[in-house]
Amino acid sequence: MPDLLSSLLQCTIRSTLDLVLPVYCIGCGRQGEIVCPACVPALVSLEPPFCDVCADPGVIGVCRDCRSLTSPTYLSGIRSPFLMEGLVREAVHWFKYRNYRVAAPCLGSLMASYLAENPLPGDVLVPVPLHSAKLRGRGYNQAELLALEIGKVTGVPVERKLLSRTRNSAPQVNMAESSRRRANTAGAFKCGEDLAGATCILVDDVCTTGSTLGACAEAMVAAGAKQVWALTLARESLEEAWPAN
Repeated sequence: MPDLLSSLLQCTIRSTLDLVLPVYCIGCGRQGEIVCPACVPALVSLEPPFCDVCADPGVIGVCRDCRSLTSPTYLSGIRSPFLMEGLVREAVHWFKYRNYRVAAPCLGSLMASYLAENPLPGDVLVPVPLHSAKLRGRGYNQAELLALEIGKVTGVPVERKLLSRTRNSAPQVNMAESSRRRANTAGAFKCGEDLAGATCILVDDVCTTGSTLGACAEAMVAAGAKQVWALTLARESLEEAWPAN
């Protein structure tokens, strides 16, 4: 109990600081947003061609990794407005690892703008959940904060409790192989509601191989979802993340 109370106190203190401390642009230092309007054009957009399914950059049609899947993918597709480089990478790092949750309105609105220009079918926005242990440690789920901001702009409802993470999988940051990532996340998610006929949009901050998103989609399809798309702020280029030796 003391550990829980201490964790709650730390979260409260962090949340209060978020509200009172000014936000500065990581590009130019101007006060107001983590990426100010003048610096938004410097963000590297994910432009076609990219894989029809996982959005791996530079691929025409379906990438080799998606074609080689031995089991079906439950995702209709993954879409991202930006590549995970430059200012986007720095913004995600601050947002995700430095408790800079005040970045959510800016980053979420950028995702909402992309969605307005590149519509995806969806009755509901579903943030990718964190395991309870990781949520306690971080104090917030960055995917949930993004989904809530997108929902405010688009009017699409957010289902925060639809998915749960039942297993605290090992960190995937150093797992280059897609097969290892898929094995690491297989069966790690559970959908607690009947989704008969629903079309859903998963929301997360970054897509690397899509293994986490695919595992979420599998749980949702098993619960009756007709279609599951995914929207992330940024897409990691596999070639950039793990260049060939």
